[in-house]
Amino acid sequence: MKLSPAQAQRHARWVEQQVYLNWLGPYFKAYHLRKGGAAGSRGFQVQLMQESGRQGAMLLFDQSIGPGNFRHFYEHLGERLLTMGYHRACADQCTRQHGSHRELTLKQLFKPDPTDCPKTGHCNQRFGLVTVDLVAINEQPVFIRVSSNAVLQEGFTPARSFDDLLKALLDAPPADDAIEARIQEYHDVF
Repeated sequence: MKLSPAQAQRHARWVEQQVYLNWLGPYFKAYHLRKGGAAGSRGFQVQLMQESGRQGAMLLFDQSIGPGNFRHFYEHLGERLLTMGYHRACADQCTRQHGSHRELTLKQLFKPDPTDCPKTGHCNQRFGLVTVDLVAINEQPVFIRVSSNAVLQEGFTPARSFDDLLKALLDAPPADDAIEARIQEYHDVF
């Protein structure tokens, strides 16, 4: 799942121009609205996941973002995890054919860097294992899923909450007018 040189250059420019600020805060707000039961049908939409041992949220694609920006956003979420003491353990893509629909899933798995806590000597697992997926149907993005699950073996610190993970990942200041104006530049093309 390596980016082509042109994609990597375009993505680096997208990050440098902070285009991601158009969506970090709004998705964080949508998450809290959904969690509090106040989510409506306007604005960005988030669905919550609760599985045995795993928590997550699906950031649903909105047409105003555009497929190009959404893919950049997916890549950027992974990059943000790298700055939070994680390494990308693996990245893969899977394509499945369902009748006339083609489903593409891009998946990144992040593991915390092995660092010990001085007081206990246990490995600091931060937020646990974190997965970031992008799912598209017929090349149209559907959602980005962010999920975490704690390592429950001895020798690991307790994992911090999923709320803390999303705060660290998505809580950011709003975009200014200049950053908002860049949405169209990356709207369609990754």
